[in-house]
Amino acid sequence: MAPKSSPASLTASQKTKQQSISSFFTPKPSQTVKPAVTKPPSIPTITVSESESHDHDIDIDSDEDESSPVNRAWTSRRKRVVDDDEDYDGADATPPASKRARSIGRDSFSEGDIREATSRPSLGYASAAGLNAPKPLKTSNRTSKFIFSSSPPCQDENDDDEETSLAVEKQREKLHEKFVKKLGRPDSFAELRRRNKIIPEENAEGEGAGGEEEGAEEETPKPTKGKKVPATKKAGSKLTPMEKQYLEIKRNHLDTVIIMEVGYKFKFFGEDARVASKELGIVCIPGKFRYDEHFSEAHLDRFASASFPVHRLQVHVKRLVQSNHKVGVVRQIETAALKAAGDNRNTPFVRKLTNLYTKGTYVDDVEGLNKSGGAAGSGAQSTGYLLCITETNAKGWGTDEKVQVGLIAVQPATGDIIYDDFEDGFMRSDIETRLLHIAPAEFLIVGELSKATEKLIQHLSASKTNVFGDRSRVERVEKPKTMAAQSYSHISNFYADKMKASDTNSEKQCAILDKVHQLSEHVTICLSAMITYLSEYGLEHVFDLTKYFQPFSARSYMLLNGNTLSSLEIYQNQTDYSGKGSLFWTMDRTKTRFGQRLLRKWVGRPLIDKNALEERIAAVEELKEGETTVRVDKLKFLLGKVRTDLEKVLIRMYYKKCTRPELLAALQTLLNISTEYSSVKEPKDAGFNSSLINEAIAKIPTIHEDVTAFLERINLQAARDDDKYNFFREEHEAEDINDYKLSIASVEDDLNMHKKEAAAKLGKSKVEYVIVAGIEYLIEVKKKSQEEKKVPASWAQISATKTVARFHTPEVKKMLQERDQHKESLAAACDKAYNTLLEEISAQYQRFRDCVNALATLDALFSLAILASQPGYVKPTFTDEIKLSIIGGRHPMVEQLLLDAYVPNNLALSHNETRALLITGPNMGGKSSYVRSGALIAIMGQIGSYVPAEEANLGMLDAVFTRMGAFDNMLKGESTFMVELSETADILKSATPRSLIILDELGRGTSTFDGVAIAEAVLDYVIRELKSLTLFITHYQHLARMQARFENHELKNIHMRFEEQDGGKEVVFLYEATEGTSHRSYGLNVARLARVPDRVIDVAAIKSKELENTMAACRLTNMSRTLQGMFKDGGEEVLERLVDGIEQL
Repeated sequence: MAPKSSPASLTASQKTKQQSISSFFTPKPSQTVKPAVTKPPSIPTITVSESESHDHDIDIDSDEDESSPVNRAWTSRRKRVVDDDEDYDGADATPPASKRARSIGRDSFSEGDIREATSRPSLGYASAAGLNAPKPLKTSNRTSKFIFSSSPPCQDENDDDEETSLAVEKQREKLHEKFVKKLGRPDSFAELRRRNKIIPEENAEGEGAGGEEEGAEEETPKPTKGKKVPATKKAGSKLTPMEKQYLEIKRNHLDTVIIMEVGYKFKFFGEDARVASKELGIVCIPGKFRYDEHFSEAHLDRFASASFPVHRLQVHVKRLVQSNHKVGVVRQIETAALKAAGDNRNTPFVRKLTNLYTKGTYVDDVEGLNKSGGAAGSGAQSTGYLLCITETNAKGWGTDEKVQVGLIAVQPATGDIIYDDFEDGFMRSDIETRLLHIAPAEFLIVGELSKATEKLIQHLSASKTNVFGDRSRVERVEKPKTMAAQSYSHISNFYADKMKASDTNSEKQCAILDKVHQLSEHVTICLSAMITYLSEYGLEHVFDLTKYFQPFSARSYMLLNGNTLSSLEIYQNQTDYSGKGSLFWTMDRTKTRFGQRLLRKWVGRPLIDKNALEERIAAVEELKEGETTVRVDKLKFLLGKVRTDLEKVLIRMYYKKCTRPELLAALQTLLNISTEYSSVKEPKDAGFNSSLINEAIAKIPTIHEDVTAFLERINLQAARDDDKYNFFREEHEAEDINDYKLSIASVEDDLNMHKKEAAAKLGKSKVEYVIVAGIEYLIEVKKKSQEEKKVPASWAQISATKTVARFHTPEVKKMLQERDQHKESLAAACDKAYNTLLEEISAQYQRFRDCVNALATLDALFSLAILASQPGYVKPTFTDEIKLSIIGGRHPMVEQLLLDAYVPNNLALSHNETRALLITGPNMGGKSSYVRSGALIAIMGQIGSYVPAEEANLGMLDAVFTRMGAFDNMLKGESTFMVELSETADILKSATPRSLIILDELGRGTSTFDGVAIAEAVLDYVIRELKSLTLFITHYQHLARMQARFENHELKNIHMRFEEQDGGKEVVFLYEATEGTSHRSYGLNVARLARVPDRVIDVAAIKSKELENTMAACRLTNMSRTLQGMFKDGGEEVLERLVDGIEQL
């Protein structure tokens, strides 16, 4: 850094100039006025060694008042060895002294050294006496080798005369230029200054000495003292108007990746370009990545950049948003023709941030941010919810043991809004339940959260095994102490303004406001924060749709947590993580995209309300039984004709992002369907027995009149061709559109009239306009003809070939400019009229949305009815008891993928009888498939579907928990056994008597004794304390003795049947579940199937037999001791132990 000094007096222009980066590295000249240097009678000729820069390259004339360039040589990074004879002139200077090598190390100078060096007088100001006077030197072991010494200088009597001569003056200037040239190595700051055209401001101040020096370097005229050199201003530091525009936007959105429209491309600059290059795989042109003037990028004169064509915008925006970035789109809001006619024709295009996108607010793709791995995507529901959460300590609690939580979740893509206010305990299980159900893509956290809640959100949003599928985005806003009052006022004003703006029924608006005011304090805070947040994205009007405000009831759906979704393969299989082979893939027979999304929601949220469930399954039964009737065929035919994603187009209309062909297709589809049911006035007119179907059909014709009225105004062909100028039929066009069209026609008529005038000037009877390369109204003139000689000089030649030249006359240019202005004004008027139409449609959004929801419901019901028609599927019956009774149950996915027939099995669990099954059997015997089939049948039943069984009587389960498979989590430092026990602990905390628990081989990740102990303790706790329905798979045959502990048969042993062949070497799996225990697991048989080498298997078989014999001998020894003890003591306890031992044998 340069030494600090008091600022010198600056001119007005100097005050406004921004300092460049290199100015911080250039030593400032002394600010004090230097006294005139008194020259002695004789001045010694200074000789410097060859290994330095040439002695003749150093200007020592004090009259020149230049600061010495020697200071610059301090930045040299390696030895400079220069041949003395190269520039030496023996006639004008003394011969060089003895040669001494001197090198200056790169790291030899500390900041203090530089400050000391810059405070010394330069050679230009030093007197002869001062140069020759001995001075004490500060030396150290590190710097002593750099001390400069030379032989005593020789005195020359004629030095004084030579210095004053004009010839020497010119020579020194020449040598000075050579010195600068020699010094300017690529690794020196002089080179950087010359390359980037930098002149330090400080050198232009005071005496103006630096101005002269840099002037020589840049080969510009020498400036007068005290003035700057405008020609040598750094090009890189002078930002272009567009770069200033970009930086101004970027400063206000530092957390946003800005995409800027520049002509026919969108561009990224700086660090954003590096991000875009990494995420999108596009080229990043090197340059400055930082947005501040940092010395590390002083040598760069432009920003790094990356670009892509305009038509690829949404593709790249989606990929950036998918990668958790906040993306802003900056567009040009001026057109070229209007700008040329305006007062700001010489300024850059006006650009504004028109769109902001994040995961939770990206509505241009209603499908959500699914990965391309499969149709169903990764994780669970791709809901795209944006969740706002806030919390305080519960009343009476000074710590965060108990907290009061408020949350609001918004789905901008559909307008769904969920809210809740609840108290949660130390484990935060209620928060976890809600987060797993809602599966938000983005969090908005208001204020500080407790450590437990913060940790939970971080874990759930970052985990790959949960329902989100990938990391969620987290935003934070502050929470002032008065936020509750501010929020209430903010919401009141927000809805009051909406009431003023709308012309609808005031009673309805008052009801909306009352509903919002009834929300609790925490929910009000979240709602206010969410409105403020979504205002930035232009999505705040989603809160107008208060019909879709739904309270979250923790027990409104069956809870399927992340492990369950993964283990039971609800949305994706565990082989290649695609949708094929999942439960959703098995049940999906929908014909529309919005119907598919609704069914996906049903699959992830099975019902626990028995009445709603029976109503849904009755509707499925009616559609299945009436498959051949006219009314069912008609409904199926209409749904099959829907090719448009109506839900997606509808929300795009609401956000004014819908294209004209999309609008036409959606309105025509809705018209066709509503026309078919125009006679239905009430639900009972639909003709079905199911109230669910009748109510859905009754909502369809309500939009018929509105859709017809909108389509009456649209020109069919223009809408198909996306022609904005003729989109409306003539009688429905706005007045300003007609005016602009007439103006354009008038100009074109004038252009045709101008042909006569142009023909007269060329001496022809007539001329015709031609169009070449899209340029209109060109007049062709043959070369080397009489016509060419008559072309006026005012005509502008646009293009030419060997034979003809093409011109625009001044009048044509003027009229084309006028026509372009009218065209762009017409385009703006057409866009305005189209947006007005979208606003009118949006005013009917709720009725349209209800209609689309009704169609989605019918499509999802048809899908379940088609599945119910499959052979071997039966309608389940439901009971209020906690039980599962399945006869002949099969695995719904495996039986579709298997070529062979699936072996059905029975399953019976009841809260009051056998509530747990301990399942043993050989490896690959079908244990996991058996327990999965039972869980999937229970889930399918509560979705409202038929199930693959001969008979099924199902109780209402509130959750299904699974602990299956073995995997570790190295990133969190968790071993396989740690993950296993963590998941088990979560289940024990969350399960209720109405839950179904599946535990597969618990305890296998540690030693046998610890594993058996843990497995036995967990099983006992689940049966006695939790009293949940349980399926427990194990290879620990020792656990089979637990059955005797439960007198009411709460636990029952079952095993998968098999047959031994060839003395136990071959095992035939029968895949049937029967009572009893399997005393061996037949692991060697699996080793043989896995093609482990025979030699290894033979050795293993011998070892296995030895261990079995050893254990049997030990048991016999223990029994004999027990028998002896019984004869001595004769106690009942000893007798029981003896019986246990016999059973084990």
